[in-house]
Amino acid sequence: MKRSLAAVAVHAALLAAAAVTLLPLLWMVSASLMPAGEASAVPPRWVPSAATLVHYRELFTRLHLARAFGNSVGIALVVTLVSVTVNALAGYAFARLEFVGRDRVFRVLLAALVIPGQLGMLPLFLMLRELGLVNTSLGVIVPGLASIFGIFLVRQYALSIPQSLLDAARVDGAGELRLFWSVVVPICRPVLVTLAIFTFMGTWNDFLWPLIVLGDADRQTLPVALANLLGEHVQDTELMMAGAVLTVLPVVVVFLALQRYYIDGIVAGSVKQ
Repeated sequence: MKRSLAAVAVHAALLAAAAVTLLPLLWMVSASLMPAGEASAVPPRWVPSAATLVHYRELFTRLHLARAFGNSVGIALVVTLVSVTVNALAGYAFARLEFVGRDRVFRVLLAALVIPGQLGMLPLFLMLRELGLVNTSLGVIVPGLASIFGIFLVRQYALSIPQSLLDAARVDGAGELRLFWSVVVPICRPVLVTLAIFTFMGTWNDFLWPLIVLGDADRQTLPVALANLLGEHVQDTELMMAGAVLTVLPVVVVFLALQRYYIDGIVAGSVKQ
C-alpha cells in the first residue's frame, strides 16, 4: 500500500512538473496563432478566437526571416556533421591509440574545460579577423568544429570497447580508418547521436558569437535576427511568439526524432567506465 501511494505521489509530481514546463510552450504556440493584440488581452486568452498564420507569413515576407532561418539551418548542420566526426576521431584516438604525450595532452584539454567560453572570444575574434573570416559563415562554423566536451564524451565511451575486438579486426587486416568506421562507429552510435543533439542545439541557439562575428544582416542567424526585430516590434507579441516557435521547433523535432538514441547514450554513459 505504501509503495502504491509513493508511486502515485511520484507520478503526480512528474505530471505537475511536465505541466509547468509545457504550459509556456503551449501558450507560445497558441499566441503565435492569435489575431494581432489578442495575446495582450486582459484577462489573458489561452486559445485564439480565430487561428491565423498571418504572423508567420509576415516573418517570411515583410521581415525576410527566411534568409536567417536558412543561415541557421546551414551552419547548424555543417557544425554538427563535422564536429561529431572530428570529436569521434579524436575521442577514439585518446581512448585506444598509443602516442607520445597522449594522457598529458588529454589532461590539458580537461583543464581547459574550466575556462569560460566568453574569456576566449576576444583572442578568437582577433584570430578570425587575421584569417579574413569575420562577417562570414565560416567565422561561426570554424570555432565549433571540435569541442573538448565532445572529445571527452566519446573517449569515455570508447574506453568500454573491448580491446580484443579491436585486435581481432586488426588481425583480419582492417586498417585503423576501416576499423574506426566499421567497428567503433556502430558501437559508439548512441553517444555520437547524443553528441550530435547537443551540438545541433548549442549551435542553433547560439546568440552571442554570431552577434559578434556576423555584422551583415544577410548573414545573421535566426536568434540574432529575432533579437533585432524585438526593438522594432516589441509590442507585437503574436509576431514575437511566431518567431520564437520558429526558433524552438527545429530543436524539438530533432530531439523527438533522436530521443531513443539520446536516452541510450545518457544511460550507457552513466554505467560505462
